Parts: sequence; structure tokens; C-alpha cells
Amino acid sequence: MGKEKDLIQRSLVVCKPDAVQRGIVGEILQRFERVGLKIVGMKMVMPDEDHYRAHYEEIGKMITRRGEQAFRYNLSYMTTGPVIAMVLEGVEAVPLVRKIVGPTEPKSAEMGTIRGDFSHMSFGYSDAKGIGVPNLVHASGNVEEAKKEIKLWFNDDELYDYSDLNEKYTR
Repeated sequence: MGKEKDLIQRSLVVCKPDAVQRGIVGEILQRFERVGLKIVGMKMVMPDEDHYRAHYEEIGKMITRRGEQAFRYNLSYMTTGPVIAMVLEGVEAVPLVRKIVGPTEPKSAEMGTIRGDFSHMSFGYSDAKGIGVPNLVHASGNVEEAKKEIKLWFNDDELYDYSDLNEKYTR
């Protein structure tokens, strides 16, 4: 029973400003629900620079990997409007969510993924324009990252434990 319980994971998903402003959050959320992932937390927020620095550098090491300028471009993009943060739960939810979302660069994303169906920007174009890549969604990269991100974005009393009808078929 212990190993089975370890396979039930939670992943952070953030619908970024471009998803919110284009009015496609419902379509994005529907893809996760259709495969049987359960929403255990969700809220609309407008984080400040400190929050994004904690998210992208303290957890994701973006500045360490790509430099301060890349962070600044991304920060400028992420602060153009509110985002919708959610925690999804299910069997091996972290890799499943990543599969549904597609790779970070929209141009490289396959049709059928969220980024492949709703965006097309390349890293080269965004770098040439000096802007962040509008890629619709953030999804946790691995289980440890998901735990840290969820703790940053949600308080314990904002997350819910309940049963849903999908569990009969997906767990």
C-alpha cells in the first residue's frame, strides 16, 4: 500500500497571464480534468517580484542557469496580469501534467499538447524581441520541485482532500 500511495502526486500548474487574458483557462483546465486529475486547490493571484524570484530562482534556478536578463524578461511578462494557480492530484501527476503541457518552448511543442495547440513562439524570437516567452502554463518539473512550489503558492488550508468519481477509474 505504501508504494501505491507514493505514486499519487500533486503538481503545481500556473495559468500564466497570456492564458488568462486570452480566455482559455477553461479549455486548459478541461484537459487536466478529462484525464482524471483532481483539482485540490485553485486561486487567482497577482504575485510580486519577490514571489516570482522565489519561484524562478530559489526553486527553479532560472537566474543561475540562464542569467538575470532572462529572469527580467520573464518577470516583465508574468506581471502583465493575474495568474491562476492550481494544484492537481493524481497517479504520477507530475510527469502526466508535463506531458499534457508540452515542452517549454511553444515552437517545439507537439500538436495535442496545450502549448502545441495554443501557442507558437520560439526562444529565438523572444530573445530577439527582449521579451519573455508567452507559453501559457507553468507545470512543476519533478516531484521535489512540485512540493516546494506548492508550499510557496498555497497555504495548507487552501488545499483540500476529498474523493471524486474519477478515482474509481483512475486509481
